[in-house]
Amino acid sequence: MLDTPEAVFEALRENHDRPHGLQRTVTAEELVEAAEPFEKPDTLVTALLELMTAYEFTGEHRKSPVVFARLLKLWDTAPESFSEWEAHQVFWRFKWVTTSLLQVPEMPLATVRGWIDQMRVRYAEAGHGLQPVAAMRYHVAAHTGVDVADAYDLWATRTRTDLSDCEACETRHLAWHQVTAGDDAGALDSWAPVLGGAQSCSEEPQVSQAQALLPLLRLGRADEARSHHLSGYRRVRGNTGTQESVGLHLEFCALSRNEGRGLEILAENRPLFEATGAPLAHLEFLTGVEVLLARLVGDGHGDAPVAGPPGRSWTADGLLAHVRAEADRLAAAFDARNATTAVGDRRRERLARRPLLDEPLPLGLRASVGRAPVVAPAAPAVDSPEVPEDFVELVREARRMARVGHPGDARLWTRIGDRLADGSAAHDDRLGPEDLLRAELAAQRAYVLTRTGRDAEAIAELERAAVLYEGIGMPWQALSTRSRALAWAAAPDVTEGAALPDADAVRSGLDEVLREAERLTTEAPLTGGALGEGEAVAGDDVALDRRLAYLAVLYSRTFAAYQAVVRTFPEVPDGALERFEECAGTMRAEAERLSLPHHVANVRQFVAEVAGRRGDTAGAEAELRAALVDNEAAERPWRSGRPRALLAQFLLAREEPAEAAELLHRSIADAVRYDDADFPMAPTYSLLGHAAAHLGDTAGAVRHLSEAAARFDQDGAADEATDVRLQLADVLGRSGQQADAVAVLESVLADGAAATIGERPLAQARLNLARGLRELEEHLAAAEEFLRLADTVAAWGDGGPILTLVAAEAATTLALAGRWDAADTAYERALAAHAEAPHPHLITHMMREFARLTMVAREAEGLDAALEHLTRADEVLGAVPEDAEGFSSWYESGEVHYRRARVLAEADRFPEALAEAEAAIAAHERGGDAGEVPRAEAVRIAALIEGNGLGRTQEAAARLTAAAARCRKADLPEAAEILDALRQDYRSRAGS
Repeated sequence: MLDTPEAVFEALRENHDRPHGLQRTVTAEELVEAAEPFEKPDTLVTALLELMTAYEFTGEHRKSPVVFARLLKLWDTAPESFSEWEAHQVFWRFKWVTTSLLQVPEMPLATVRGWIDQMRVRYAEAGHGLQPVAAMRYHVAAHTGVDVADAYDLWATRTRTDLSDCEACETRHLAWHQVTAGDDAGALDSWAPVLGGAQSCSEEPQVSQAQALLPLLRLGRADEARSHHLSGYRRVRGNTGTQESVGLHLEFCALSRNEGRGLEILAENRPLFEATGAPLAHLEFLTGVEVLLARLVGDGHGDAPVAGPPGRSWTADGLLAHVRAEADRLAAAFDARNATTAVGDRRRERLARRPLLDEPLPLGLRASVGRAPVVAPAAPAVDSPEVPEDFVELVREARRMARVGHPGDARLWTRIGDRLADGSAAHDDRLGPEDLLRAELAAQRAYVLTRTGRDAEAIAELERAAVLYEGIGMPWQALSTRSRALAWAAAPDVTEGAALPDADAVRSGLDEVLREAERLTTEAPLTGGALGEGEAVAGDDVALDRRLAYLAVLYSRTFAAYQAVVRTFPEVPDGALERFEECAGTMRAEAERLSLPHHVANVRQFVAEVAGRRGDTAGAEAELRAALVDNEAAERPWRSGRPRALLAQFLLAREEPAEAAELLHRSIADAVRYDDADFPMAPTYSLLGHAAAHLGDTAGAVRHLSEAAARFDQDGAADEATDVRLQLADVLGRSGQQADAVAVLESVLADGAAATIGERPLAQARLNLARGLRELEEHLAAAEEFLRLADTVAAWGDGGPILTLVAAEAATTLALAGRWDAADTAYERALAAHAEAPHPHLITHMMREFARLTMVAREAEGLDAALEHLTRADEVLGAVPEDAEGFSSWYESGEVHYRRARVLAEADRFPEALAEAEAAIAAHERGGDAGEVPRAEAVRIAALIEGNGLGRTQEAAARLTAAAARCRKADLPEAAEILDALRQDYRSRAGS
């Protein structure tokens, strides 16, 4: 019932605590109606101010000026109905009216300027400074593009007043002026207090974070851009009052080549298509949407399904046409109202922008949309030759590169296959038998198939190639190809339920191939001899080809033996290990005899991996370092990437991250340089992220782990991508970037995304997310995560201690959110869990927090309830054995006394409060060096109670003098400074 002013005021307070949105706005409108009948207008004043706030922060700028006009009339007729704060708001909200009127193209500029003139008159009459008036004139100038420089000077050079925009918002406006003037670097310098967290308000830093994204990218500060996107977007998503910022995030996604992420954001913000209460902000949103869609359509994805206005299905090109028509209409309406082209020009400038990066900026997020991000065409590798146009030269170059094992040959073979398929080339007799080229292409297809996990098809292609080689009289190539097919069959399929390979059949098959190879060496020594039909036209390096084919057979045997060891590790049968050692020894000896050091390096890498698995890291490291020397001797630098990466793994395990990072950087650089498409980029970036984290390079760790996650996504390795993202979130959280960490965790735990995570890792991820949300003061969302986790843990047979932890944290977080009924229920659940699986530290911390929060939020029962919580904490501590392992009774007891002192002091029961503070000091005294910091804090509270509460400033100062000296002796200079400052305050009071 809202039939009394008191009832309406109470409803207004309750509505004010709701988040901005439709429910709060509708309720605010209803409360204005409820307040209108009362004789005194003071209730109506409060209700109108609340309604105007609701309109302002939900983007209903068409309605806001009408509400202010009613307020202004009440101010003129009944100023006594306004409190001091409400009177201040009348002058403050003149600014809101100006910006709201600018948002509506139907509102003539003369009307806007008329409001500013009225604002100037009323400010002057009330004795207020005119800097805010100059700010409003600048906003009109910036919007219309007329006399911007003069308006800026008149505003920026005036002294701020108590009615100026908050510092954070003014910083944003100053920085944005510099961006529009083309000074990105100067703008980011100006933005530093906001983006660095020194200045903030209800709108900041999230609005500035959105505006700074492209300036950061343009200046190459991609790490900062990533961070501001992750943390900033969370605070504007789905908010009709921040749709301009959502549009900027969409534009950022398009220009950082993260179109997939942009589509996800579009899907999360469908209601913004219908948020037309602020037409100018809506235009900015639509323009961001258009930038994204234009990129998609331009890249050939016009038929891709996208999220658009509710009520129908959309494709990218269909939504683009719809958005473009609406945005063009709005821009034209503003330009007609302003009699300038400024709004249209800004829109055209945004639409003309092109991606700022050659490759997608890794964001560290899981994309939930069903299409991969658009990737820019890869530039040719530095040390890979250009693809010849002449077909004969193309094949010859591919063969030359294949002979030396250069990974860049893959690109050439792909081009050869494409040209034969599309008819732009045909076989030429200068290339030897046609079946030779067919065999080579079949072998190449096999390599491609293995990269996508299609091993059975790959083996079939190799067998086909072997038959073709035999048919044209190239027995060495046939043997090496057949040996590879057998070796690949030895690698077990890791998919669930796959049958293990027939090891005996593989082993006997490879031995038979080796015997045939040895027979061929008897007939034609590897250093010369008669040539086969195909070999006669294959080139001048036939002897080398034979040696390489022979070593390929030995390599295949060694690889299969290595797989047999890996498959059975750690319980490796003696026979498997002996087989591996025999194969590896034979291959090494033959590679050395035939002067093929890169094959010696191959053996060393196998041996190193087996040694590492068996715990011989020193032996593994020695083999890998020798392998790098072998590859250098072979003049095949492209073969060193893998042994370097493996060596880095061992160095990381030995906590030598500096050299590991250097090796990993070189491995990645060489893979790019030599066009090695098979190099395991994703795992290598993951290792590099770990190395950077160990070196304290948080920015590098975030960059590399984000890259690893994106590459695992591209490889279809969902489990590995999730694991890397959990590591990324951990790095972000530990470095204090909680908003970024929460964004990553939310991405991992989104609907359906957590299916690949194990139960325990999933629980840890939810716990980290809940704690991160709580640290961001998103208490209700945090509590929901804690409660969800508590229900999960309760089903575990061994989850008792964890349930105590989670229930206690859920209770405290619910109390922080003001949900006291739910908090009380969780509190009792935590006590019940503690009874089954004691965790006294967590329970007493929960009780202390309830005591603190009860004094603040539960006025009716405050003191008694707070003291009851602390009495229960004493009981919990009393039940803990003195010798309990890992439990610091002195600390817990001291903290309970400390909290009771503060509770009693808030209730003006100062003698009792001082006694409790001194008990806290005595308890922390028992902690020795570990107790010095909490002891100093307890002394500070005791001095405040003694000096302020009991008026004994001299005694308080003496207490502080002794405590500060003790802190300096304990090498705690900051604590000593805090105590000294309070002591000086008491001494100055005593002197006066």
